[in-house]
Amino acid sequence: MVPPLGRCGAASRRRSCSMATVSVLSRQCLSAARVRWASSDAFRSSQHPQRAELLDIWNRYRRTDLSPKTPSDVCVGFIGKRRNVGKHLSFADLTTPSGEVIQICSNAESDGAAHDKFRQVPAFAPVSVDVHLEPPTKQAQDAQESGSSKRTVYLRDIQPLNSVPKDLIVTSDVQFPQTKRHLQIRFHPELQARLRFRSWLKGELNRGLLEKGFTDIETPTLFKSTPEGAREFLVPTRQRGTAYALSQSPQQYKQVLMASGIARYMQWARCYRDEDLRADRQPEFSQLDMEWAFAGAAKVKQDVNGILLKALSSLNPSQTYRDVRGERIPIVADIPIDSDTAAGKDAHEFTTITFADSIAAYGTDKPDLRIPNRIHAIEDIEPIRNFVGMITHLPDPMIEAFTFPLRDCSPAEARKVVSKFMDSLPSSLGENPDGKPQILIHDSSQPLSGFSSLGFEYQNVLDLASGGKEMNDGDVVVFQAREKPAGQYCLGSTKLGELRNALWKTLVEEGYMEKPRLGEPGSLRFAWVTEFPMFKPVEEGEPGQGGAAGISASHHPFTAPLTAKDLGLLFTDPLQAKSAAYDLVLNGIEIGGGSERNHVAEIQAFIMRDVLKMTEQRIKDFSHLFEALRSGCPPHAGFALGFDRMVALMTDTPTVRDVMAFPKTMKGEDPFVQSPSKLSDEQLAPLIDYEMYDHRNGRRTGQFSSNCRA
Repeated sequence: MVPPLGRCGAASRRRSCSMATVSVLSRQCLSAARVRWASSDAFRSSQHPQRAELLDIWNRYRRTDLSPKTPSDVCVGFIGKRRNVGKHLSFADLTTPSGEVIQICSNAESDGAAHDKFRQVPAFAPVSVDVHLEPPTKQAQDAQESGSSKRTVYLRDIQPLNSVPKDLIVTSDVQFPQTKRHLQIRFHPELQARLRFRSWLKGELNRGLLEKGFTDIETPTLFKSTPEGAREFLVPTRQRGTAYALSQSPQQYKQVLMASGIARYMQWARCYRDEDLRADRQPEFSQLDMEWAFAGAAKVKQDVNGILLKALSSLNPSQTYRDVRGERIPIVADIPIDSDTAAGKDAHEFTTITFADSIAAYGTDKPDLRIPNRIHAIEDIEPIRNFVGMITHLPDPMIEAFTFPLRDCSPAEARKVVSKFMDSLPSSLGENPDGKPQILIHDSSQPLSGFSSLGFEYQNVLDLASGGKEMNDGDVVVFQAREKPAGQYCLGSTKLGELRNALWKTLVEEGYMEKPRLGEPGSLRFAWVTEFPMFKPVEEGEPGQGGAAGISASHHPFTAPLTAKDLGLLFTDPLQAKSAAYDLVLNGIEIGGGSERNHVAEIQAFIMRDVLKMTEQRIKDFSHLFEALRSGCPPHAGFALGFDRMVALMTDTPTVRDVMAFPKTMKGEDPFVQSPSKLSDEQLAPLIDYEMYDHRNGRRTGQFSSNCRA
């Protein structure tokens, strides 16, 4: 018995009719297109002027057997320059897709026709080569190029797979412009080595987090405009008066995930910030984003240290770093498969230091622990009051000093180097309103060893400045005055700290001080910096969080106070409060940061409304976050690793552009694809009436202008 179709059967009939109608319409459209093509000039011209040429190119460069099961006697890749040894013998290197370089030997006595084809293939062309894995004849075996460590195969046949520009000139030191990025990647070996290492390191870190139970979750790139501290990129929508903001970081989404029951979150996040494009910044960049529920700073540092140490152990820096065109880069092919076979001393060291101690010892919250000797404060300045009067006009200054030992440098040579260095100081250091830095040189041939300006108490001062270390001729002592801070120091560096970094780099370049080469012990110095000031005064040009208090969060407004005492200070003197924030620094560069978060909605609202004095409209922009916090959100903490910066530092380059396949310039432009591009009138039309609203001041600011960039 056949059951009645009923309601489902009727729906099925309607679907069938609809699909049949679409099929008929498709055939009608296809038929109409053929009619139009048949009536066109192209169809009437049965012999297109390029027909024969294009068919010839197709047949010449197409290889039909490039399948996943390519036999072992077929090699593909880019062929290098040919090395001819007489008329009948030639060699060339072939770079395979795996990165292996093999040597091809072509002998006319084995196959004259194949040898002729081999000598006609232009250098750097993509090719498919049929080879003998073993010498086909005794003559071929005898012809193998002596001294080569590469694997050698013997030519049977060769087919070029594309042409190469005749004006392409490649040498060992070639430098292609940024407009030829594809040639940079292909022919700049240091760039390709960095990209391979980047890929390897990403895999190692990803594996380490997954083993610790993290869940990889993607969050939206199209977000909303919120005051997190940096300028945003806006993306207008089809709805008049509305726009997305490209995500500066997944900060709010990952905190919401903590309230959603995801105990361990991770993501390789693309982030977008419209910042000044210094050497270590890009408008879009990658960070390894992480968040822990029911955890604090100690657990975060333990897990981050764990995945980094595991990756460094697998890398075995002492064995894998190589010089690539004068730069130290790990070669992925040399990384041992079994980390247990790693040998040599560790290149890395980890330490922890508070923000206050880092400022006092190194004059910066990003200490480069490769630089020897710390800064010392001269507590009793009365014995050197005359000297103090020469270097500053401040009535009650803080005097700080440090020493540098110079290698094989006479006092006369040291004076020349110091004089040149002081002449080239930037105005921020050379014209410091607190006083110009003073550099003295140890010279035993001079009265009081060259420190007569310090008076007869000079030795006590030197003992303080050097930490009790012995000083020799040519060594330098650097003094700097600054105002005594009225409370907690809130800035990221002191002038003496900046001078110390600059002087060390100069002395290393001149050969008077040493810097460990990457891969050597002490060449990768990691430092956790903790207990940052919670707030700092708003600096001119900084967007901050848009509050009216004149201060902004040093980290971001979601960071929790360090202790109950610091929470109490928010009611009386917020600039004296410490936060539960922490940064990870490598060789003087911040590569990551995080904090314990405000997981209680009332405290988060208090910080935004009463401390930062953000407007109600701006606080309302975070309503989704407040709702998540009020739903029983557990305590949580997070960390984001600046992956581009870390790879740059580990591959011997000062700029993240060298570790990205297609970076932007310092103007935010991509010379290769020529972006950003001008918008056409048609593209601008929907934006002409798009009104901008200033949430900070509560007023409309006008319309998008016609110079918007896509």
